Amino acid sequence: MNSKKCVVFDLDGTLLYTLEDLKNSVNFALVSNGFPERTTEEVRAFVGNGIEKLMRRSVPGSVTEAEFKQCFDAFKEHYKLHSEDNTEEYEGITSVLKELKKNNFLLAVVSNKADFAVKTLCKKYFGDLLDCAYGERDGIKRKPSPDSVNEVIKYLGAEKNNCFYVGDSDVDVVTAHNAGLRCIACTWGFRSREVLEKENPEYIIESPKQILEIVGVRK
Repeated sequence: MNSKKCVVFDLDGTLLYTLEDLKNSVNFALVSNGFPERTTEEVRAFVGNGIEKLMRRSVPGSVTEAEFKQCFDAFKEHYKLHSEDNTEEYEGITSVLKELKKNNFLLAVVSNKADFAVKTLCKKYFGDLLDCAYGERDGIKRKPSPDSVNEVIKYLGAEKNNCFYVGDSDVDVVTAHNAGLRCIACTWGFRSREVLEKENPEYIIESPKQILEIVGVRK
């Protein structure tokens, strides 16, 4: 009987606070193309469905496809250089990951963030604590499609009844349910409790350490 246990995490708003760097790259792209800036709260509302959707939500509605492409390219180039300027892990995250590893959990990240940024940030902040980390890639449907989550679970050799998905957005809750996983929705990220509740996650938590209790780790 397969007893491998796994916790799959979202990245932005779940493990890492990335909003400031995303906003700065969005605004660099907008201003350099003659468009008005967006506020932090606007960018907070726009994230969650990948960087292309983030930029499409950020540009004025009247832009041409050529103008959008210029903005999107400018965003990507800027973010490659500045994705770590103001980013930081949420308090208590690393200690929770270490405790999960100590209790033989496999750990993964599935994000709609660009794959290059996911791998760079995960390596920098979490080293070898994560068994794999996937971002948005060509040919793979973004969340809320379950494709990347299913890919990770198969790669790790885990069974879905031993797996949890942890995320901070309505997209994450829908992704978990589409993949047949129990969802732990966290309130310290980019969406309000009210938004999360509408998608009926199995759990809603206020702090990372609550993950340990839910998955059965007793300290």
